[in-house]
Amino acid sequence: VQLVESGGGLVQAGGSLRLSCAASGFTFADFDAGWFRQAPGKEREGVACISGSDGRTYYAESVKGRFTISSDNAKNTMHLQMNNQQPKDTAVYFCAMDHWGSCSGGLHPDEFDFWGQGTQVTVSS
Repeated sequence: VQLVESGGGLVQAGGSLRLSCAASGFTFADFDAGWFRQAPGKEREGVACISGSDGRTYYAESVKGRFTISSDNAKNTMHLQMNNQQPKDTAVYFCAMDHWGSCSGGLHPDEFDFWGQGTQVTVSS
């Protein structure tokens, strides 16, 4: 069971990045999956989540209208398209998975047990 994030990097304010999360050992469609981030000195917070059972998506208020979560079940990969990025988006971004219903718990990291290693996103002003 493994989750591997990719796609992080340095971007200027107003720019875009697309993160990917590749799963091995289990299938995205059988689980809820989400993106979380942790900035230096801050707690890990939920960014976006997608339900494996019905495809419903959930977003933190701070990213609504700018970020889009999606999954490609054929490739067993999840993505986070991040547009109009701001310096406040700078953080290590993690993907995570857990049982159906985990997304509806309010994007709480404690609802998820399976995590990737994270990818750094830095937005310069």
